[in-house]
Amino acid sequence: MSDYGVIIDTETVRIERVLSGQIERVWAFLTEADKRQQWLAGGEMELQPGGRVNHVFRNGDLSSPDDPPPPKYVHLNGTVEMHGRVIACEPPTLIEYAWGDGSQVRIDLKPELGRTHITITHSRLLTRDELISVAAGWHTHLDILAARLGGHAPPSFWGLHTRLEADYESKMSAS
Repeated sequence: MSDYGVIIDTETVRIERVLSGQIERVWAFLTEADKRQQWLAGGEMELQPGGRVNHVFRNGDLSSPDDPPPPKYVHLNGTVEMHGRVIACEPPTLIEYAWGDGSQVRIDLKPELGRTHITITHSRLLTRDELISVAAGWHTHLDILAARLGGHAPPSFWGLHTRLEADYESKMSAS
């Protein structure tokens, strides 16, 4: 399994990892605001179909020190909120929700020999640029989650995202 996400079709990316820790611990990092803000975004999440999802992103605070965002993402510097609704929730194996931009995220967890296999499928992405940005974003956030779960210092969010976005651009141009 590669750390890189796979472009499933013109509007969907899927990324898989095996993470340190039992499934219940990984589930807590997905669903509890104080843990989720360490790798993705804070904010409350109502764990039931129709429940509210409020992600409060502070990407520059995910690592210390962090690089500045590239010019195309400077509008995302600081606090950015995204709202959505839970579509499906089956603790501790599945959470699926709609993002405010109309896209959808599905996160599946499976126990795997004392660790946890995570699959994130992000669909309904409208443009090639959005697909590349989202692929690099999830890849970066998962690298930070893996570091947190493993007790290591996370990589620079913006530095890593910038490099990965170039990698995904190159991979998409080659295919």
